[in-house]
Amino acid sequence: MSSCILFSELDMDDIPIHIAPDSARFIDRLRTFIRARNLAYATEKTYVSWIVKFIRFHKMKHPKDMNQSEIESFLSYLAVQRFCSKSTQRTALNAIVFLFKQFMSRDDLGDFAFINSKRQKAIPTVFTHEEALAVISHLTGKYKFMVRLMYGTGLRISELIRLRVKDIDFGMNQIIVRNGKGDKDRITLMPERLIVQLQEQITLVEIAHKRDLNDGFGHVYLPNALERKYKNANIELKWQYLFPSGKIGKDPRSNMLRRHHLNKSILTKKVTIAIRKSAINKKASSHTFRHTFATQLLQKGYDIRTVQQLLGHADVATTEIYTHVLKQGNAGIKSPIDF
Repeated sequence: MSSCILFSELDMDDIPIHIAPDSARFIDRLRTFIRARNLAYATEKTYVSWIVKFIRFHKMKHPKDMNQSEIESFLSYLAVQRFCSKSTQRTALNAIVFLFKQFMSRDDLGDFAFINSKRQKAIPTVFTHEEALAVISHLTGKYKFMVRLMYGTGLRISELIRLRVKDIDFGMNQIIVRNGKGDKDRITLMPERLIVQLQEQITLVEIAHKRDLNDGFGHVYLPNALERKYKNANIELKWQYLFPSGKIGKDPRSNMLRRHHLNKSILTKKVTIAIRKSAINKKASSHTFRHTFATQLLQKGYDIRTVQQLLGHADVATTEIYTHVLKQGNAGIKSPIDF
């Protein structure tokens, strides 16, 4: 089939990689241990990434031969030489503590003494409403619709591309985000002016899905054990991705030909080009639309707790960073020269 490509050429960051049951590789055993504890796949990827960096920093020395001093030197290196932020250093620490204390059952580690990062998390870049619309005006077709939906809902790009037909609830005028950051579900609003386009998009998905079924395909990836539990769910329309890939892909784990969701790098590149064409001199990206969604709601007087829930922040302190953005703009203190 000429249109068939490997999933590796698509976007499969949300699909757990296959691990041979009898694999003796250290990292494979670590992944199996993480999955046995039902941690989110995003957590697995983060922990494995930091642990691999930790091992490479110590020139491939096995963790069983490392102690507290190796942990402290790596964390200090992140602060002093890599200039990592406090949150990044803390994430690395969490991964390494998980490795030693849970996976390896090490109880010989005391309190760590390392150089703490002093670099604070940067205040997010936001668009004005006019700038957001200007960027969107340089997009066309489904990409324009997708960015309008990001701006109108506050979705992360990874959450947007993973939306399935069943997540669009027209009866309740809401969009359900499944397995968002922290592996949590949440509900966000459905922009009224995008309802017709959402209905049209589902119609397009239905047409393409029927064509796939007629061609002998139509199976979609299902998370966790759903594919075993619900035998025919993977061919039902409600489980199909709202923004499917234009290609059928071969899943290297099952060798099944499936239509996965659109590759997020495609949309990212489209947004980058649109920002450049808009001549907006800000360090912006597709994620800036999420920041702008939050600041616009706060600027209109919506309660910060409501905004927190829509964004899916576990801690309101994370949402409060947008109030700092507002205080630095025209909603804050005036300069004496403007009195």
